[in-house]
Order: sequence, then C-alpha cells, then structure tokens
Amino acid sequence: MRPNDHKGSGRRSGRGPRRSSYSRSDTRSPQPAPPVKKSFWQKLIGFFKPATAAPTNGSSRPSEPPSRQEPRQSRKPEPVEVTSSKLYFFNNSSEATESDLFELFKGVGSVKNAEIVTHKYNEKSKGFGFVTMTTIDEAKRAVAELHDKNFMGRKLVVNGAKSGDREPNYRG
Repeated sequence: MRPNDHKGSGRRSGRGPRRSSYSRSDTRSPQPAPPVKKSFWQKLIGFFKPATAAPTNGSSRPSEPPSRQEPRQSRKPEPVEVTSSKLYFFNNSSEATESDLFELFKGVGSVKNAEIVTHKYNEKSKGFGFVTMTTIDEAKRAVAELHDKNFMGRKLVVNGAKSGDREPNYRG
C-alpha cells in the first residue's frame, strides 16, 4: 500500500474546509439555485430589447411594444424669442456656404455676419450656425420670413440666439 492510498492520513490535497463524508441535508435549509449568468451577447440583446409584460391575448409571443403601434410624433423646436440681433439657424444643408446664407438673409435686411459651425478637423458643416443682423427688428423679420423655408433642399429653422454670460466654444 502506498502512503497516499489510505484514507484518514490527515493530509488534504484540496483547498477549503474539510468536509465529512456524510450528508447533512436534513439539518440545512434548502438554498435557492444561483442565478444563471448571462453571456455578453445576452446582456447586449437585453439592453436593447425593451422589457415587455406577459402577453394578454393568450398567445405565446409578447405583443408589440406600444411605441411601435402608434406613429412617433416629431418634436418641433421651441422658438427662442429674438432679444438681440444674433440669430441661430439649423437643419442647414452641408453644401451651403456662408456666402449663400449671407445672400439669403440679405433679402430680409442688412447682415453684419454669417457663420457656419464646422467640425474641427475635417471642416465639414455641422448643419447649424449664426447670422448677425444690424438691428433687432430685422432679426425678428428674418425669423418670421425664413423660419421653415426651403433652402437648398432642407427646411431651415431660424430662431433667436440664446444669450450667455460667456463666449461659447463652437470648435467641435
């Protein structure tokens, strides 16, 4: 007989507490099974999949989420009151240039400055910008006439620019 073949040698090869050979199932309360661990893909699908309630129509498949039953209503941007001669516009075509906007707004009144905000690295238009008119009355007239007007294939949205305490960073 080899030294490791007999039981009760006092040596243990495993880690953790020593366990006896008989079961104590009658003295312990039953523990619930540990939760099943989801895989990465199951978690990812669960994140994007909306939580649905149990089906009410008796079928085994859940009903469609309520958001798909009704068409989604588009949000209209809140108009900003014109309190200065600076205007904010967005939904601008990427092909539009500052001179195009200057000409468009010049049809309403005299323009001091037209600026399109661009990406920092590739200099492509972000689709919005600012126009400064000479007076507040001309700015109000420009909002009234140019808001929701088709310009280069898109409906241009024109509002009064929000005034802030500091100069905003438009570099991207």
